[in-house]
Amino acid sequence: MGWEVGTFMATAGKHHVIIKGVKDGLNFLLDDSCELATVLEELRHKVESTHDRILTGPIVRVQVRLGKRSVSDEEKEEIRAIIGQKGNLLIQSIESDEPEPLVGTAAPITMLKGMVRSGQTLSHEGNLLYMGDVNPGGTILCTGSIYIMGSLRGMAHAGVDGDEAAIVAASHMRPTQLRIAGIISRPPDEWGFQEAFMEYAYIKDGRMEIDKLNGLHRMVLA
Repeated sequence: MGWEVGTFMATAGKHHVIIKGVKDGLNFLLDDSCELATVLEELRHKVESTHDRILTGPIVRVQVRLGKRSVSDEEKEEIRAIIGQKGNLLIQSIESDEPEPLVGTAAPITMLKGMVRSGQTLSHEGNLLYMGDVNPGGTILCTGSIYIMGSLRGMAHAGVDGDEAAIVAASHMRPTQLRIAGIISRPPDEWGFQEAFMEYAYIKDGRMEIDKLNGLHRMVLA
């Protein structure tokens, strides 16, 4: 099916529901930037009125794409009920787009913000995106990878349970100590440069290496 169904123009002048013909059937693309009730109102209008004649005929497989919107099971059932009014529309899936994982991890990541001061320890299960600074004497411990959007001037220990695939990345990398699994880095004074911006640390051949973040994809694809 190489055609695109015409779209309904919402009162605000924006299309909240777009129906596209694809090789295997129809894709219903639902806007994720407005209230779900607004989207469902337009979806119902399309199914019942403006697209009534187009959405009839033989069995057609339907994929519903929600963008970045998360919906409950009840809300999915409401979407199914609206589209299911047309007995020929067979819903195959109702899915949100998968969030792009941070490079270096395919696992979920938690975001926290603040400041880790001297004498404080922040412990976390999994991967952590930390929005803030880690001061000298402060410590971050994670079972997964650590991404710091700020200055790392304390200690960071990623992969504390032994995960040598974990990394430590920071906007400004000047730690008192870095650890990944059981590997401890050389002191920053031995890295060969005075200041480190947008760097990450990783394990290679049993030792810790420091590199620019823009080179991280090479490790992932290796």
